[in-house]
Amino acid sequence: MLIPLVPGAGESGTGGAPGKIIAVHLNYPSRAAQRGRTPDQPGYFLKPASSLAVSGAPVERPAGCELLAFEGEIALVIGRVTRRVSPEEGWSAVSHVTAANDLGVYDLRHADKGSNLRSKGGDGFTPLGPVFLPVEGLDPAGLRLRTWVNGELVQDDTTADLLFPFGRLVADLSQLITLEPGDVILTGTPAGSSVVSPGDVVEVEVDAPDAPGAPATGRLVTPIARGTVPLAPWGAGPRVDDLQRTEAWGSAEAAGLVPADAPAPADAPAAFALTPELIARINSVGTATLSSQLRKRGLNNVSIDGLRSTRPEARLVGRARTLRYIPNREDLFESHGGGYNAQKRAFDGLGPGDVLVMEARGEHGTGTVGDILALRAQVRGAAGLVTDGGVRDLVAVSALDIPTYHAGGHPAVLGRRHVPWDVDVTVACGGASVQPGDVIVGDADGLLVIPPHLVEDVVTAGIEQEREEAFIAAMVAAGEGVDGLYPMNAAWRARYLAEPGA
Repeated sequence: MLIPLVPGAGESGTGGAPGKIIAVHLNYPSRAAQRGRTPDQPGYFLKPASSLAVSGAPVERPAGCELLAFEGEIALVIGRVTRRVSPEEGWSAVSHVTAANDLGVYDLRHADKGSNLRSKGGDGFTPLGPVFLPVEGLDPAGLRLRTWVNGELVQDDTTADLLFPFGRLVADLSQLITLEPGDVILTGTPAGSSVVSPGDVVEVEVDAPDAPGAPATGRLVTPIARGTVPLAPWGAGPRVDDLQRTEAWGSAEAAGLVPADAPAPADAPAAFALTPELIARINSVGTATLSSQLRKRGLNNVSIDGLRSTRPEARLVGRARTLRYIPNREDLFESHGGGYNAQKRAFDGLGPGDVLVMEARGEHGTGTVGDILALRAQVRGAAGLVTDGGVRDLVAVSALDIPTYHAGGHPAVLGRRHVPWDVDVTVACGGASVQPGDVIVGDADGLLVIPPHLVEDVVTAGIEQEREEAFIAAMVAAGEGVDGLYPMNAAWRARYLAEPGA
């Protein structure tokens, strides 16, 4: 494998392999939007120097794997020893920029609990070059990154609105790590990253179109080859699922999991929307009344039972998102409990008005959510949290604005009893079945699950029921007996209907 000579690296300082390659997870708004999560602070992982390659060097997709993905990136080369600098000083520690391709095989993401060592550390998985541009005179917010696959432009973005500008990355890393001449920082990829196959050719270029002379790195060329040596059984083998396919390809449609542009049937009902107006109508009806209306429609098993709320005075209305925990088994927690697991994906994926409903099998001998994740849900705009398991940091969670329904407090982490397993599937919580998209309504009286197609009918009938009950209560307060009044017989109903507004 040919390794590029990185300016400033090596014992002579004239060029060689860098001591460190540090990669940033998410940094472009377009990629964050595609992933459905925007980090508050930058996150990193390391790549070995043996993953470096020059332009033109083929990279193998490992035998037995299907999801080798490219990520066109801008690489920063550190020019001097750097420790504890400010964001304003960070850019001055960079000597060169160049094009990079942060290749990774999603089939092995499960192997190293988020460190990406095997999934992104393979030989040739970090091509750099071909030209290293000196940064003197370059505006770090004025660079352009483009990527082509088989000659087709698939990524085209600039550094104008990065989540974490280059100077901030250098400053952040230098708080704890001494950056040395020749170290490389990969600064994230924009939307458009996807899967490539043997025979494909990926090209990445970085330029500064508005700088004098419009300097450019030239195209970093990486042909994709087919690996022929199978992975041995003494290490982690390939493992993929629909989540990995979706993230590798960039979308479920691109992965072939959802037909692209599939037309809706002509007689398809309008999509259900929980509008502010509908929420106001739901909030005008008590949960007891809604429960009665559901029971009239044959739904007797739609209450989530046995939970208490951190904010019993607050009304909860939202659409269900779901998270399922399975009983802890050590080998399964090893493979699914660490890294960016189902629990973290569920909380990062919440949006305004969502209610995360967690299946914990009524096991409250450990926590299923704590203060950090509850705060994350609140920041994301979620309407509430529901778990039939325990809550860690209960005092802190109770101090948040977001209502959390739970089975009790417990100090232990989830690995004591649970493995976070999957998201947005049908779950069982507090004795009720909950599907993603169900409407969750809760208050001090309890929690209800309302199928979306029944919401309008149930609420309309509930409003009328409460109007009738207000009339009955007024009559009882005036001294009337309940016989024939509750429920109303024909005579009382005629009198009710004669009331203004009835």
